[in-house]
Amino acid sequence: MESSKHNKLCSCFYLCLLLTLVAADPQTESLLTLKSQVTDNFNSLKDWFIITPGVSDKVVACCSWSGVRCNQNSTSVVSLDLSSKNLAGSLSGKEFLVFTELLELNISDNSFSGEFPSEIFFNLTNLRSLDISRNNFSGRFPDGNGGGGSSLKNLILLDALSNSFSGPLPIHLSQLENLKVLNLAGSYFTGSIPSQYGSFKNLEFLHLGGNLLSGHIPQELGNLTTLTHMEIGYNSYEGVIPWQIGYMSELKYLDIAGANLSGFLPKHFSNLTKLESLFLFRNHLSREIPWELGQITSLVNLDLSDNHISGTIPESFSGLKNLRLLNLMYNEMSGTLPQVIAQLPSLDTLFIWNNYFSGSLPKSLGMNSKLRWVDVSTNSFEGEIPQGICSRGVLFKVILFSNNFTGTLSPSLSNCSTLVRIRLEDNSFSGVIPFSFSEIPDISYIDLSRNKLTGGIPLDISKATKLDYFNISNNPELGGKLPPQIWSAPRLQNFSASSCSISGGLPEFESCKSITVIELSNNNISGMLTPTVSTCGSLEKMDLAGNRMTGGIPERFAKLPHLRVLDLSHNNLSGSIPSDKVFQSMGKHAYEGNANLCGLPLKSCPAYSSRKLVSVLVACLVSILLMVVAALALYYIRQRSQGQWKMVSFTGLPHFTADDVLRNFGSPEPSEAVPASVSKAVLPTGITVIVRKIELQDKKKSVVLNVLTQMGNARHVNLVRLLGFCYNNHLVYVLYDNNLHTGTLAEKMRTKKKDWATKKRIITGVAKGLCFLHHECYPAIPHGDVKLSNILFDDDKIEPCLGEFGFKYMLHLNTADQMNDVIRAEQQKDIYNFGELILEILTNGKLMNAGGLMIQNKPKDVLLREVCTENEVGSSDFKQGEVKRVVEVALLCIRSDQSDRPCMEDALRFLSEAENRFK
Repeated sequence: MESSKHNKLCSCFYLCLLLTLVAADPQTESLLTLKSQVTDNFNSLKDWFIITPGVSDKVVACCSWSGVRCNQNSTSVVSLDLSSKNLAGSLSGKEFLVFTELLELNISDNSFSGEFPSEIFFNLTNLRSLDISRNNFSGRFPDGNGGGGSSLKNLILLDALSNSFSGPLPIHLSQLENLKVLNLAGSYFTGSIPSQYGSFKNLEFLHLGGNLLSGHIPQELGNLTTLTHMEIGYNSYEGVIPWQIGYMSELKYLDIAGANLSGFLPKHFSNLTKLESLFLFRNHLSREIPWELGQITSLVNLDLSDNHISGTIPESFSGLKNLRLLNLMYNEMSGTLPQVIAQLPSLDTLFIWNNYFSGSLPKSLGMNSKLRWVDVSTNSFEGEIPQGICSRGVLFKVILFSNNFTGTLSPSLSNCSTLVRIRLEDNSFSGVIPFSFSEIPDISYIDLSRNKLTGGIPLDISKATKLDYFNISNNPELGGKLPPQIWSAPRLQNFSASSCSISGGLPEFESCKSITVIELSNNNISGMLTPTVSTCGSLEKMDLAGNRMTGGIPERFAKLPHLRVLDLSHNNLSGSIPSDKVFQSMGKHAYEGNANLCGLPLKSCPAYSSRKLVSVLVACLVSILLMVVAALALYYIRQRSQGQWKMVSFTGLPHFTADDVLRNFGSPEPSEAVPASVSKAVLPTGITVIVRKIELQDKKKSVVLNVLTQMGNARHVNLVRLLGFCYNNHLVYVLYDNNLHTGTLAEKMRTKKKDWATKKRIITGVAKGLCFLHHECYPAIPHGDVKLSNILFDDDKIEPCLGEFGFKYMLHLNTADQMNDVIRAEQQKDIYNFGELILEILTNGKLMNAGGLMIQNKPKDVLLREVCTENEVGSSDFKQGEVKRVVEVALLCIRSDQSDRPCMEDALRFLSEAENRFK
């Protein structure tokens, strides 16, 4: 009886469902078909269903669904917006054919893949706006065979930014007479820009940047007289900038940066009377800046940095009254900084560092505009800092290092309350440090090293609540004592005051949780080492060599978990060096020059006290017993709390269960563990994945799973994909793609030892991958294990992919208290390892075990000569300049002081920089 009722209910349900589907209109049916085809892990289309049949044959039932907009009579869909809905999968295109009245289609910011269906592009004849940006469509863009291009005669906007299209740029798009916006940036289009792209009738926005385009830039682009915005940089063209671009009379924004262009700046640019932004940085442009450039009075942003431009800054720049950014850094310019630059009323950012400028800075610099950022470092300037440089009250970065400046820092900087960053090192400044830290509340970075300052360190430095870096080293006449509360500055990480004639004792270490580096070598500091230094839990380096310290070495130094450098040499210390391995690892040089100090690694001390030895042995036995008990307890808890397995998959991995993964390891039950921390698994369809294991901490489970989800959604051409993960209450198995990669970097190096072009491409590709993880993911995702064996390649292409990104970071995150601290530490590790990786590539692995310290101590010209020899680059070869730049980036990345390392964004942007520190 009960079974009969149940069967009747089921029959009624399926009958109602069938009637509903039959009653659905064609457009609604097509959207339901689309929903069934895509992957919707976040249930973004949950309201796409039919409750009751429509009351009219003409009314479209789907008009109330999210992302769907119909005409006024609700008889036809006119707009479909599926952007940012976390959808994935491929599109057949057939489900869009019924939308004959569709005006707008937006599927941007999803994870759609496969070829882009031509049905969408060539059959929706009324379409005005098509946005498919930020997906992973691949293959060739629809080529328009059969006149398909003209069928979209109403199209105004086409945005395909950030996909994986390949092949040539589609020529047929030039037939779209109403097109105003064309964005094909961020894919893998190859070949030249078609000359037909100069025939658009109404185009206003053109973006082709960040592809693999080559050849000459067609002069026909000069015919685009309606264009206001053009970005075609970050490709690898040949030849010069076409002077015909000067005919683009409506142009406001022009970016051809990073494009391998040579030649010089065309004088015809003076015809661009509406141009506001001109970006031509990172090319090979030479000769002088044409005088005519000063006639573009509309200019707001001018960036010609990282070229080979010579000569002086034209006096005609006096006409650039709207100029806010002037960036001429890293060129070969000379002469003085003209007075006319200081008189520009809108100037707020001045970058001219790493040139050959000389003379004094204009006295009126900063008095006529709201100057915010000044960087003139690494030139040959002399004289004093202009007194009015901060007179408009907004200056926040002043970078003047490596010049010949003299004079005092007051009054030019003493009353500048807005300062955030000051870098004046390697000059000849004199007088006292005039800062009152309570009056510069936002200061975070100060470097005054290698000058002639006097008067000691300001006593109120502890009031600098945001200061994290302070370097006053190599001011031999500074004198004074260390301020009593110096370690209590809440964010202070690096304090360097070596070779400053400082006397007195070390202040007590209180509230010093943030300090990581203390450098006080070669002073006159006396007194005893205070055990309170053990409260500085983040301390990594302490250098007190060459002072007058007395007493013994406190055993509590061993409680510093991150201490890696301790130098107490050449003091008056006595007693025995504590036996903890932390002290032994510092090496003999850390204790030399202390006549009354003994114990390993120095000379042996008298016989060890038997009473003390017994105490140590008892402590060891107790510790071992506690560890055994804890291990047994942990094992019991894990066995009780392992829980059910769940599976999460991302784009590129079909839906499998945890059983499918674990069955590869001979586990019939999902509760059994994968036997190794790294293994390979072959899934039911033949997909091979790398499996890595993470043991979850109870309190960190949600954090780890959230970050893994973020990692799975991170897609970049230079990353090996994270395909999915399965987990329970105790373990996570992370699945990395293992199907597209056919060799490691170490293997490639054996066949590409002398191929400089390949090496440069590999280095740039790795930098792009790390930059994406560090700066385009939020929160940032450190790689955590950058090394040769984790750089893989896609088939036979020389395109590097970072393997197993984020795994080591996840292990640290699983046990750390502060996520942000882990991210910062792992990012710094990535940057350092990237620098070492560059050197390994350049030397074909010969510097693999040399270490950063050995490299840094080697003269730069010697290192450069060795690298050029290894890569068969002659002294007259233009490639030597490229090699030099890459070497210098590597040396920046492996600097021992983290504050001097560039972030990955800067390392990528300035990969051709020379002899510069991070700003």
